[in-house]
Amino acid sequence: MTNNKPINLFDYEALAPEYLSPMALDYYAGGAWDEVTLRDNRTAFEALKLCPRMLVDVSQRDLSTEILGEPVAMPIMIAPMAFQCLAHPEGEIATAKAASAWGTVMVLSTMSTKSLEEVAQISQETNQWFQLYIHRDRNLTRALVERAEAAGFKALCLTVDAPMLGCRERDRLNQFTLPPNMELANLATMADLEIPKTAGESGLLSYFAQQIDPGVTWWDVEWLHSLTSLPIAIKGILRADDALRAVEYGAKAVIVSNHGGRQLDGAIATIDALPEIVAAVGEQAEVLIDGGIRRGTDVLKALALGAKGVLLGRPVLWGLAVAGEAGVHQVLELLRNELDVAMGLSGCATIQDIDSSLVKRLLT
Repeated sequence: MTNNKPINLFDYEALAPEYLSPMALDYYAGGAWDEVTLRDNRTAFEALKLCPRMLVDVSQRDLSTEILGEPVAMPIMIAPMAFQCLAHPEGEIATAKAASAWGTVMVLSTMSTKSLEEVAQISQETNQWFQLYIHRDRNLTRALVERAEAAGFKALCLTVDAPMLGCRERDRLNQFTLPPNMELANLATMADLEIPKTAGESGLLSYFAQQIDPGVTWWDVEWLHSLTSLPIAIKGILRADDALRAVEYGAKAVIVSNHGGRQLDGAIATIDALPEIVAAVGEQAEVLIDGGIRRGTDVLKALALGAKGVLLGRPVLWGLAVAGEAGVHQVLELLRNELDVAMGLSGCATIQDIDSSLVKRLLT
């Protein structure tokens, strides 16, 4: 950190506790049970080594690409994250503005604290996706899909790794619930839904038990397709056979994700799961990845192993907490600039130059 100004994503993480309540900090930072998968998401990236090419003209570099047929200025997207107003009063609106300024995708959570209509109004040019949980009330789910399409969202992102909430002991100890002045903005006008206060328990856990359907199957993916013409990305895939089934059921993108280590502790790190899934899916769908990305070299490694792009999670929240829209903007700028340098030093002038020959896992 230079003169208290963050110079990397870890600096923002170090500053964030000064701006967040203990409950909000634990909610954002925490993982399931012993947080093994949370840690593994980082260490798995660190175990991969880069094999750079030399004597390549990298005097001009181009980080632009396409995700689901839409141009993006860089292969770094913003992952869906709930309750962003816990970090800053502007919440998801500030995050969406920063994503728009950088010409990349923001995925808005169903459980956002600003409504999808508010966020969609940021810019007509904004490339936004809407993340969806399938509720027990299918009419509520249908209404969310219809609203997202009407508002101009470019894709739906169906999260499939949360038929029930993982056991997050930090939230349980804090009896996590939303402050009185905050609401589930997408659901507030649709039904009598709120995060309950449950003695000795996480209110979020109680909400999931009440509202999210643990009986969702692949047939519900087919049903979802019947509701919309939007492309569907399926998030939470860690196995090749599930990735293939996602393609069979019409997914245009598969997001390799373990929910940031917040669901099944002990689940495989996402970068370790990526190669098998890429090999299985081939050109049938785009493969994206989240979990543990903190440096431009992490993005480069993910792209080298076949990901079309990455989704950034917690660092966005740290930037939002520290400096609102400007903080998110700088987090994206820092990671983008690190990727630019990593590409240049690896002999890659464009995203298309990145391939699997750049990455090696050393045997231990």
